[in-house]
Amino acid sequence: MFKEVHTVLPAADLKRAQSFYHDALDLDPAEVHDGFLVYRLDSGNAFEIYETSNAGTAKNTQIGWVTDDLDGEMTRLRTRGVVFEDYDIPGMKTVNGVATMDEMKSAWFRDTEGNFVCVSEML
Repeated sequence: MFKEVHTVLPAADLKRAQSFYHDALDLDPAEVHDGFLVYRLDSGNAFEIYETSNAGTAKNTQIGWVTDDLDGEMTRLRTRGVVFEDYDIPGMKTVNGVATMDEMKSAWFRDTEGNFVCVSEML
């Protein structure tokens, strides 16, 4: 059986990505290796960022976090320079960067490497 899961994100510039995750998200890597970083959250979850020329090519959500206060988190991130995406597509429209669905509300932004990051609050 699988024991855990974690996300792996691409970065064209690993130093730039590390700066963004530190400055905007207040996250620092638990491990720094040649060509990749490992981040570990207090929850026990982890994700990696690795250097590759493929960064920024995905058009889908690549990592998502859950928070108890989406509005507060968005305010905090905006003060750190994060810009939230706006969507108006069939089945989803954002208002001030937030899409409200039956059981959650979510907001998306891109990191410096073009990865789509989602922050959600369960309702």
